[in-house]
Amino acid sequence: MDLGSVLSKEVATFIVSKILMQEEGLRYCCDFVERFFAVVRVLGGMVEKRAEKPTLRLLKDIISCYLTLSEVPRTCETLIHFLPPRLKDATFINIFNEDPVATRYLQQLLYNVTNGQWSRLDEVGDAFGRLRIS
Repeated sequence: MDLGSVLSKEVATFIVSKILMQEEGLRYCCDFVERFFAVVRVLGGMVEKRAEKPTLRLLKDIISCYLTLSEVPRTCETLIHFLPPRLKDATFINIFNEDPVATRYLQQLLYNVTNGQWSRLDEVGDAFGRLRIS
């Protein structure tokens, strides 16, 4: 997925997104840390390389992959640390304005990752508060 023309990257990313949408494919990717990190590393590299000349189709498929991974609680906990910064800032805002579905995908991804992180922080804070009171 990392090498080749834009079209070959789009096709490869589309195929990976379809694999991840299947329960068996998602389980295969997430069962072993090495597989999960391999997918996340390649997706992140593609986001960084596409920053200069992004295509909406490729970014939408990359975000779709991340979104699917963010729906698995165990991987969501890890994903917060490996989500490319360019997806969190306004780097691609002009491109996403062209497609409301891509915008919703990105918003849902950021919500999933942030919500998972904050809820865990709240639990830690609550536990810490109970420890201090006791």
